[in-house]
Amino acid sequence: MENMQQYQVTVQGAEYAYPTGTTFGDIAAAFQSQYAHDILLVNCDGKLCELHKQLERDCTLKLITAEEKPGMQTYERSTVLLLLKAFYDVAGEAQVERVCVEFSMSHGLFVRAKGRFTLDQPFLDRVEARMRELVSQAVPIVKQTIPTDAAVTLFRERKLLDKSQLLSFRIGSTVNLYSIGDFSDYFYGYMAPHTGYLKWFALELFEGGFILRLPDQSNPSQLAPFQPSYKVFRALRDASRRSEALGVSNVAEMNTVISQSGATDLILAHEALMEKKIGDIAEEIAARKGVRFVMIAGPSSSGKTTFSHRLSTQLRAYGLRPHAIATDNYFKNRVDTPRDANGQYDFECLGAMDVEQFNRDMMRLLQGETVELPRFNFKTGVREYKGDYLTLGTQDVLVIEGIHCLNEQFTYALPQESKYRIYISCLTTLNVDDHNRIPTTDARLLRRIERDARTRGYSAQATIRMWPSVRNGEENNIFPFQDSADVIFNSALLYEIAVLKPYVEPLLFGVPRDSEEYVEAKRLLKFLSYFLPLPADDVPKTSLLREFIGGGCYQV
Repeated sequence: MENMQQYQVTVQGAEYAYPTGTTFGDIAAAFQSQYAHDILLVNCDGKLCELHKQLERDCTLKLITAEEKPGMQTYERSTVLLLLKAFYDVAGEAQVERVCVEFSMSHGLFVRAKGRFTLDQPFLDRVEARMRELVSQAVPIVKQTIPTDAAVTLFRERKLLDKSQLLSFRIGSTVNLYSIGDFSDYFYGYMAPHTGYLKWFALELFEGGFILRLPDQSNPSQLAPFQPSYKVFRALRDASRRSEALGVSNVAEMNTVISQSGATDLILAHEALMEKKIGDIAEEIAARKGVRFVMIAGPSSSGKTTFSHRLSTQLRAYGLRPHAIATDNYFKNRVDTPRDANGQYDFECLGAMDVEQFNRDMMRLLQGETVELPRFNFKTGVREYKGDYLTLGTQDVLVIEGIHCLNEQFTYALPQESKYRIYISCLTTLNVDDHNRIPTTDARLLRRIERDARTRGYSAQATIRMWPSVRNGEENNIFPFQDSADVIFNSALLYEIAVLKPYVEPLLFGVPRDSEEYVEAKRLLKFLSYFLPLPADDVPKTSLLREFIGGGCYQV
């Protein structure tokens, strides 16, 4: 017998020899005892691979658990497939009209279901019991490649029209389906090898639908607590209803609108809805006679600056005189800025702000005094005074934007009745299809990649590298205070990813294949491939999207 071919595989800096036919799962099993959590994927020379794949050459492997973003995404996606299989088993396929995974909520996914069944907790308990039965059986999650036309026909026959319509726009001749037993579905991304990996989940009735509870990436072997923001949920639910009213709830419907030359009407309709919402907020502020400070906070790339300008325009229409105040001008001098655990300046913590000076200045303004406002010189790292004097008249209001604006410790001296708090975020509800959601963070990341490239000269690689740090700052300094807002403004635009596509795609293709950021760049490119591109010609100059793609009428 001839000697079997051997491949040289580097894992954790050491080299090993494996014969032809060895799967990545075989290799992962040999190292599993060294990991606290299940290995779900491997990174093979910069490319993510599922564990069923076989070695094809010498390579370097990185083993991935749910403590890393691709691993947690795989866990979530696989659990959604498990949920769907169990749901159809319990309800009966003929009884199910639609199961739609809409958006994330507090370490879980909000799901709506329609059909000839009663969606109550006893029903969900039966679905969860079926899920756990399938987990105990470690049923293989089988990947199958079929012709795209066959997939379109299959999903049309199963009345999953969102999927058949989505795939009808696909250029590729084949698609991958994933199956648990006799239930198969189309998913955007990788899957776990079998159901035995999916141990941590729960189903909980919630607000006309239910929550599929999941672990958190920081501790993927334990179910995370469910602590929803009801204000954010209502904003997401309202956005979903608005999308349905405009006839665009998923990418396939968006592509249909674009391909049938209906995008201009959609853009104008959505922008009109957004302008009305801003006008409603301005009307409410004007009606509260004691409001002198409009406090605006939100995560990165939410469109805070353009929103502030548009709100100011609406406030003027109600007879008020708005003045913009940037809280960045109240940074402590660089030498007094606290440092993080890595010894780097922590500009996002509250300790980086001169809270006392801010409150003194705002209180003096409130009392009718004239105050010289500071400017922070980011080159020298020192706060300066350049003769910017301000006195508040009876019609004057301050529009203040900053990450700590909803934190009561930042505005502790200001009377509650003098403040109106706005939380702004890009809460997208446009999903790929009913079972493949678009995280709101993806929309914000795409916005930031384009803006960073256009205004700062940053590469997509640099922006992707910084993004986890940005997200960590949001988790600590913004999200905990979102429910204290008087109103939540959703800056997501149904059409924006189609517009961003031609801007961002070339930047993502520029991410080097041998870089750590390439995996994320490739995922985003796959995501963008579902969208038809949409020219920016009809995007109004006042649109929040102009803050990121340029061409707007505001200085941002």
